[in-house]
Amino acid sequence: MTVHVLEPACDWRAADVADETRWTLELSPADIAELEAALACAKARAADLLDVTRDDFPLPSLAPRLVEIEAQLIDGCGFARIRGLPVERYSDDDAALIYWGIGMHLGKPWPQNKHGHLLGDVTDHGKSGADSTSRGYELGGVALPYHSDGSDLVGLMCLRKAMSGGISTVANALAIHNELVRTRPDLAALLYEPQPYDYRGEEPKGGEPFYSMPVFTEHAGRLFVRYIRPYIEASQRHPDAPRLHPKAREAFDLVDAVCADPAFNVYMDLEPGDMQFVNNYHVLHARTAYEDWPERNRKRHLKRLWLETARLTDRPEKFRNFSSHWAQKRTKSELKLDA
Repeated sequence: MTVHVLEPACDWRAADVADETRWTLELSPADIAELEAALACAKARAADLLDVTRDDFPLPSLAPRLVEIEAQLIDGCGFARIRGLPVERYSDDDAALIYWGIGMHLGKPWPQNKHGHLLGDVTDHGKSGADSTSRGYELGGVALPYHSDGSDLVGLMCLRKAMSGGISTVANALAIHNELVRTRPDLAALLYEPQPYDYRGEEPKGGEPFYSMPVFTEHAGRLFVRYIRPYIEASQRHPDAPRLHPKAREAFDLVDAVCADPAFNVYMDLEPGDMQFVNNYHVLHARTAYEDWPERNRKRHLKRLWLETARLTDRPEKFRNFSSHWAQKRTKSELKLDA
């Protein structure tokens, strides 16, 4: 196939986004008061966080700025940070509800796993990477490579950071696509072909333990990216999964190398109360290894949202919310670390 540069307006290098104020919303005392009023309103209207809608979490002054963030995520640099929430004032449940409320202004919730979690916990779940059913959000301490998640947007809110390490980083997958188009069009074209992904034990009942998707998909003039190399490699444990071509691994190696190039990535150390939102189709995210606190109630802990944005009105079939069997349930993670 013939490949070509896509969405040049969203193609950035690190130097283009070096000014953190371009992608950071600093909450003012008035903003925090508005969030606390919305928290009280939501708690009065709904007993369950999952029942809280955008209307239940009114943000008259913040909402227009969240609309701007949503536009930046889809038609701009593809990532944003909200900073300054005094998370130490709140219980984990109240902090999660504030985060959920903000999320509802950015999109509709999207199931994250076979449990149907619409709000997840990213922390050490005591699982090992050697466990064939483990997923990144469950692994403690280890670095996570650059990857995308299975939704339009992914959000993380830091409740508590690690004793050291655990730095978040993002890389511009759209810029990497365009770089490959210019320099290695043969490998770029190969990444438009379906690649196998391990379901990690979360496949449909009676279904194959792997699925196939291209890394790059063009649809309605936009680029859609799905890249989780550990799951691609893990698919090879299934004898019926398509075998990876050496050229595919060459392409993956090149993607990984460009992600690691400082010209293509941005590091941010998320402080407690910080919220990061990323466009999964334009930006890959990762984290560095970390050393955790020994006390359970101090361990690194982030809350996670997957969201569908109304700003995208057309998607390929496999990139649509609730097209997955995971959507048969609607739950939230109940992990408690603050007690």
